This record gives sequence, C-alpha cells and structure tokens, in this order.
Amino acid sequence: MENRKRPLEADSCPDFIFKTPEKRVSEVQLQDSDYMRWGVDKTCQYLRRENLGEWEETFRAQKMTGIGLRYLNDVFWYSTVLIMCFITVCHPVFCQVFNDPIHGHLELHPLLIKIIDTPQFQRLRNLKQLGGTYYVFPGASHNRFEHCIGVGHLAGRLVQALNDKQPELLISRRDILCVQIAGLCHDLGHGPFSHMFDGLFIPKARPGLNWKHEMASLAMFDYLVNDNDLKPVMEQHGLVLPEDLDFIKEQIAGPLDTNWPYKGRPKDKSFLYEIVANKRNGIDVDKWDYFARDCYHLGIQNNFDYRRFLKFARVCEVDGQKHICTRDKEVGNLYDMFHTRNCLHKRAYQHKVGSIIETMITEAFLKADKHIKIEGSGGKMFTLSTAIDDMVAYTKLTDQVFEQILNSSSPELAEARHILRNIICRRLYKCLGQTQADKPMTVTQENLRAWERELAECSFHNVSLQPEDFVTNVIYMDYGMKEENPINNMRFYCKDDPNKAIQIRKNQVSKLLPEQFAEQLIRVYCKKTDQRSLEAAKKHFVKWCMDKNFSKPQLLICAPLQHSAKWTVNSVAFVVIWDSEENRKNPVVLCTVAPT
Repeated sequence: MENRKRPLEADSCPDFIFKTPEKRVSEVQLQDSDYMRWGVDKTCQYLRRENLGEWEETFRAQKMTGIGLRYLNDVFWYSTVLIMCFITVCHPVFCQVFNDPIHGHLELHPLLIKIIDTPQFQRLRNLKQLGGTYYVFPGASHNRFEHCIGVGHLAGRLVQALNDKQPELLISRRDILCVQIAGLCHDLGHGPFSHMFDGLFIPKARPGLNWKHEMASLAMFDYLVNDNDLKPVMEQHGLVLPEDLDFIKEQIAGPLDTNWPYKGRPKDKSFLYEIVANKRNGIDVDKWDYFARDCYHLGIQNNFDYRRFLKFARVCEVDGQKHICTRDKEVGNLYDMFHTRNCLHKRAYQHKVGSIIETMITEAFLKADKHIKIEGSGGKMFTLSTAIDDMVAYTKLTDQVFEQILNSSSPELAEARHILRNIICRRLYKCLGQTQADKPMTVTQENLRAWERELAECSFHNVSLQPEDFVTNVIYMDYGMKEENPINNMRFYCKDDPNKAIQIRKNQVSKLLPEQFAEQLIRVYCKKTDQRSLEAAKKHFVKWCMDKNFSKPQLLICAPLQHSAKWTVNSVAFVVIWDSEENRKNPVVLCTVAPT
C-alpha cells in the first residue's frame, strides 16, 4: 500500500501537468476584515496581482466583489491546462441538515435557513399540498412547506450536477444560490387548499380577474425580503442586488419584461431558467419533488426516478441558446414521467370525490367571503377574496379558515358552516357520471351555468330539479402543455457526440405512445342525495348528453338505468332508457327530445 501513489505524486508525471498552484491558493487565505471590504475594482486588482487578469472581464460582468469570492467555484487556465481551483477565502459555510422522508438527509445553505425562518415561509406549514384530496387519501396530509424545501434541495442538486460535469458553463456560487432560493420560494403564493384557491375560488369570487398563485409568489417573496430585512444578509452571502432578486423572481414566474426576455442572467446562462419552472417542456425539479412526495403519501407507485436524469443531464446549444438535454436512451423514461403525471391526475388530483369536496369548500368560502375579515397593512381589513391584494393580510390566510368557519357561531356564517359540516359528516354531492365532447371546447362560467339550466329542464317521475341542484365541472387531463407533446420541445444527445443536441420524434420511440396528449372531461354532480332525486337526475344527465351529442356517460351511482337508445320517428327524436335487456320492451322512460 505504501508504494501506491496518487497521480499527483507519481514520479512519471511531468511537473506541468495537473499541478495545483499551491502558493496561489495559500496566498488567498486572507483575514475576513480584508476581503469583506473589497469592491469590484479591488477584487480585479487582486486577480491581476495573482496573474489571473484574463478573468477580470468575467468578474466585472458578474459584479464579483470580495464577499463573492467565498462562493467562487469557476475554472482557471494555468499553463494552457484546464484545472479546477477551489479558492477558500473565509471560514467554511456551515449548512443546516434536514431529515426528509423523500430525499433523506439534505443540507441547506444558511441563507436558505434565514428565508425558511420567516413568518411568510412558515405559513406554508398550514397549506395542504393536495387540498381536498386529503379527504379521500388519508395519507395525503403533507404541506407546501416540505415540498418547497424539497424543490430547493433538488434545484441545487441539478445545477451542481451540471457544474460538476461542465465547468466551462461558468456556473458561479451566486447562480447556484439563486436557483436554490427560487426553488425554495416558488410556491409562496398558494392560498388555502392550494390549487383550489386560484383554480376555483378566485375565478368565482372575482370573475374577470386573471390571477394565479405565481403572481402572489412574487409579491410574497418581495414582502418576505423587505419585512425581514434580508437584503443585507443576501449581500453578505455574495448576492448582487437587485440583479439577483430579478433572477430569482424570473425563475418563479417567467420574464419580468420583454428584454432578451430575461434580465437576471445573460443568454449564455439560459439553461438556468429550466431548473425550477421549465416553461419550455415542463421537465423541472418542481415535478420531480411532487411526483416522489405525492406518490409516497398517496400510496401510489412512482415510476420516475429523478436521480437517473441527474446522471445524464447536460447543457447543449440549441438555436443559439443553451438548454438542458439528456441522453437519447432516456426518451422512453421521459414519456413514462409524463404518463405518471397523467395517472396522478386521474387517480388522485382529479378524483371525483376529492373534486366535489373542493367544490363544496369553494361554495362555503363564497358564502363566507364578505363575512371573514383579515387585517392587512395599515390596519385595513380584507376579505377572503381580496386578501390576495395585500401580502400582510394574505400571510394570515391558510387552511385554518376552514376550522374558523366550521367552529364559528356567527349567524352570517350559518350557510357556509352547514356546507362544511356536510363535508365532515360525509354528506357529499353525488357524481352522476362523466362525458366528453367530440372536440375540445372553451368553457366559461357562463357555459357551466347554462348547462345546469339545461339539465334541470327535463322532468321524470314528477321530480322537480332546479339548476342549482346540479354542479358541472370541466376537468383537463394532459401532459402539461395542453394538446402539445412536451417531448417535442426536449433535446437529446448521443454518446458519440455529447455536445450536439438532437430531436427525437414520437414515431422513433414506440407505436404504443398516445396519439393525443390532452382530453377534456365533463362531470355532473347532484346536490340532492335521496334515491328518488338521484334516479331522476341521472336520467336528466343521460338525456342531456344525447342532446349535446356528447359521449355515452360513464354512470357512477347505483340506479336502475343501464341501457339507452335514441332514434327518430315521424320527425320526432325519442330517447328510450331501460334497466336491463329483459325489460327492454318495458322501458323506464320514453321521452320526446325535440322535433327534427
């Protein structure tokens, strides 16, 4: 063992190969009081003094100060040989360790801990990741808090993996830290019950308002930074403001203006915008975490392993910009990833019971909206739907508003309280079934109300049903980019030429892949739960589907209706519905649809 030498110690190794400039590294062991006061000019003077003047332009472009040297992890040219030089100019940064059930023991930078230990971030502990799905899957009790920590961790792992494989990308410690912060803060703007709030409640409470939780995430991030005086702390850890703040917010919600289109980082670092929220093809660390975390808590198998993607991720140039690519052999795994996403929506996120529970919570919130008062900035009072306009008020708005309404004794909240008690006692609206149109439709709230009026126009067995007795929901299932195949926007590389990006078409992969990548489902529920009303409502629903030329509905409640037919006799269209083949001659109902 004593005769075995490391490569740098081998006698046969020439003096100029793979030699670390030890003197140069040792000379930068400066006292904290010296380098902490360096500006950009002083830092560049140091580079010239150390014969590293060729890096001066890069340092000036990055606005690297003495504080930023502590995060320097770039490449240096020395005697025409590329070597890695890790410069240590300060005491080591001690990270805090979290034990996460999904990712194991993970380390977070002290600046991330500063962000986590704020009221704005701690609020995420009280926001269910899957909203009303928790009332269907007992294990789905996890919150946005742990999801955001997981995304911040994975964002750091992906950007670090790219940096390790391709040091020529010049990914700085500033870049890594900003990407981690973006991952950590990307969901700060979620409201009570997560997607229910911006997907159902706000559109009904404030129709015409184009508001998404990403918009609130930007506002909440600004509030978090200012309210906790984090700008000096960020600068102390090497960030350059406001440039890095813009970069963080652009990663969360896209470009803030039309230049380049981003202003946080130049084009040669365009790949950094594909890590947290990938607008190009949807393959990002946000999905990686919620796939793994949601499957774990739902008890559903996760077929996608992000660790394999980390092994093969590489940056290549595509049409003048740098994008994250992966090996050509991984294309099948990526199709599996999007299939997993679609299965999660079908089995859990869009579960028929979970969806109606969120609809009922939305109804309760709408009835309670103007009666819930939340104090915001300057002592101004806000309601559930207007709290999104003030981050002081919005910070106080969490899932706990459910219990606030449920346990209240206020007469004004009686209707809302009754709806929530029905949820607790499992007195839910019943799903009549689901159907599909021949072609995708643009559906508005007005369309839904019109459908409910049409459903109520039928009359069977002298049962009177009103439009308000029906609830119609339109559910979209896709691969994340509506009708588009997201893999068409992904680029791959081959083993023989890892720097050349190529496109792989669907027909090159398998003939078993889907022909379409989106579908639109129409579900109808009935608020009346007695058997007589349900039977009548089911007949209404079947007739309505035939009138609209929708697909034959998948009937979901038990009722004596299994078969139906429609035909025209003497210019009059008839619908016949019977309970079994044996009773075909004695149909349950024979109704006229409309003259033709």
